Amino acid sequence: MALATSKLLLTDLASGIDRVPSNYIRPKCDRPDLSRVVSSDSSSIPLVDLQGLHGPHRGEIVRHIGVACRDYGFFQIRNHGIEEGMVNGILGTAKEFFRLPESERLKNYSDDPNKSTRLSTSFNVKTEKVANWRDFLRLHCHPLEEFVHEWPTNPPCFRDVVGEYCLRVRMLVLELLEAISESLGLEKNCISNNLGRHGQHMAMNYYPPCPEPELTYGLPGHTDPNLITILLQDDVPGLQVLKDGTWVAVNPIPNTFIINIGDQMQVISNDRYKSVLHRAVVNCNRERISIPTFYCPSQDAVIGPAGKLIDDKHPAVYRQFTYDEFYSKFWDRGLRTECCLDLFKVSSAS
Repeated sequence: MALATSKLLLTDLASGIDRVPSNYIRPKCDRPDLSRVVSSDSSSIPLVDLQGLHGPHRGEIVRHIGVACRDYGFFQIRNHGIEEGMVNGILGTAKEFFRLPESERLKNYSDDPNKSTRLSTSFNVKTEKVANWRDFLRLHCHPLEEFVHEWPTNPPCFRDVVGEYCLRVRMLVLELLEAISESLGLEKNCISNNLGRHGQHMAMNYYPPCPEPELTYGLPGHTDPNLITILLQDDVPGLQVLKDGTWVAVNPIPNTFIINIGDQMQVISNDRYKSVLHRAVVNCNRERISIPTFYCPSQDAVIGPAGKLIDDKHPAVYRQFTYDEFYSKFWDRGLRTECCLDLFKVSSAS
């Protein structure tokens, strides 16, 4: 066991053990009670059809998106315009990467969160007390030409496949941001215009089979610190969303993406739209891959409630701050159920 636990990556540790190592075991009060999780349906996680978003039914689709953002913070989309072949291509590339020999994968390893391309494990190995059952490859994606040369070259198709996917997802994000802006009663470019130079990151998450999934998490409950997340998951369930105090399993639907509102959208909307707790659980039989794209402001962008959403009945809930200030606090705190946004609320005494 001593030899096994010295591995840098969970992928290489998990294949040789039949018990969860002690540093992955959650306290009893903080374990996934899988018996109390319900499966998703249309009443728990909305499914929005984007067909006709740029046609005569735009108003109705925008309204559906607004309701989903307001009442759920999570929704799924279909007819999003990203080809099935591109989706299968990036999932296959991610799986191929995590199946490379250990020595090849470790060429990309770093525990420095400031690196724009890095392979690591858990969440923050320098500060956390309990590890998460996950390895991940983190990539900065925008502007693409500034980062693609840092990406892995193995598998040989990696840069081409992932680069094309990043560009296409960014187009989808910008369409969604326009619709969300309109759903708030804002000009369609209002949100996009407040993100500075924009930022786009991606994580390829790999969750190996776990011998005792009831003792640990792939990722514990947290909200996303960014603006909006576009999640692609394979056919293995694992994502769960907190809805009305109950954890809901978001079972994969082919050819859909999952959209969730991040902390920055909650700020810009002045609390009309809420960033929602979600988590990833693991299983003992199958590996799982998920690929979230995190769209966010640039580090120097100043974030605050949109001016048109502030009035006498709706005073500003948050002060202005730079995204760099927010993300630094988020990273230092780690994945916690207490939302980092509380640190940026306008004091009631002010």
